[in-house]
Amino acid sequence: MSPASDESESPTRPAPQGEREPARLAGLSPAYFGMVMATGIVSLAAGLMGMPVVAKALFLINCAVYVALWALTLLRIVRYPRRVFDDLIDHLRGPGFFTVVAGTCVLGSQFVLLAGEYRVAMALWAVAVVLWIGLTYTIFTAFTIKENKPPLERGISGGWLLAVVATQSIAVLAALLAAHVGQPGRLELNFLALSMWLWGGMLYIWMMSLIFYRYTFFRFSPDDLSPPYWINMGAMAISTLAGSLLILNSEHAPFLLSLLPFIKGFTVFYWATGTWWIPMLLLLGVWRHGYRHFPLRYDPLYWGAVFPLGMYTASTHQMIEAMGFDFLRFLPHAFVYIALAAWALVFAGLSRYLLRHSKDFRF
Repeated sequence: MSPASDESESPTRPAPQGEREPARLAGLSPAYFGMVMATGIVSLAAGLMGMPVVAKALFLINCAVYVALWALTLLRIVRYPRRVFDDLIDHLRGPGFFTVVAGTCVLGSQFVLLAGEYRVAMALWAVAVVLWIGLTYTIFTAFTIKENKPPLERGISGGWLLAVVATQSIAVLAALLAAHVGQPGRLELNFLALSMWLWGGMLYIWMMSLIFYRYTFFRFSPDDLSPPYWINMGAMAISTLAGSLLILNSEHAPFLLSLLPFIKGFTVFYWATGTWWIPMLLLLGVWRHGYRHFPLRYDPLYWGAVFPLGMYTASTHQMIEAMGFDFLRFLPHAFVYIALAAWALVFAGLSRYLLRHSKDFRF
């Protein structure tokens, strides 16, 4: 049974007539691991804010969701390999595969912080690294060499920034693991975390330039403002989290200590950029649903809007711990409830969708 949404087909590639009402597994959104990302980071945020029962409950839910989504994904690869390949090289759907990397790392972070299971977390981190390498060079090589490419206004969205989130999620989990291992391993993990943090920043600058250009110089319709545009903020929030963890690890890594002013400066830069996006995204959301009356219905992509809220909570809290910005403590205490409410709303939407379409599900 697949919880694929009705909107899961690529806007740039309509499904063949014979597959418009296919086994719903065939149309499973590549971005569905965004549910793991969202559930995991909201769980971690709740734990950081002193809600252990909520954190553990969401952790258990996330483990079940992660296993179920892998089962569906592997079954889809076996049953519909051509559909999976087409999604992989599609400019709009392809970046959704990076949710697998980020979701794996977020779950690994839960095993570190909520369960103290460092071996499980290390195994998940290794899986994420392999997936990141494979997906990064497959997707972006395909985008580069494919002959038929969509125009910029139809080929890029905030979903591209999932590549940044995936990169930074590896940095976050590496930094968390580095704090719990000795030598050999601690310096190497911190160095890799630093490298991934820098690579993620590089990718954000490249991609955000194109996305902002698309925002301001091409016609913008409510259809174009899909939920992954919240990743504009989420990518900066997870970059803030990775930078904060590097600062906290600097006592045990001399090369981090020498780079401390640079890391602190860019961490604040990332946090300030993410904070700037919040009012902008809220205004665009009001324009989309209030002024233009775009229908608000369940879509798996909405998990990509929940994740940034939880990540902003966790990253702001960790930045406060790393840099002593006590005057900002009101922010994570407020945002944790916003993140929990958003998660509950999207989960309710998923549950309602499953109940309404349970008779239609096919493998």
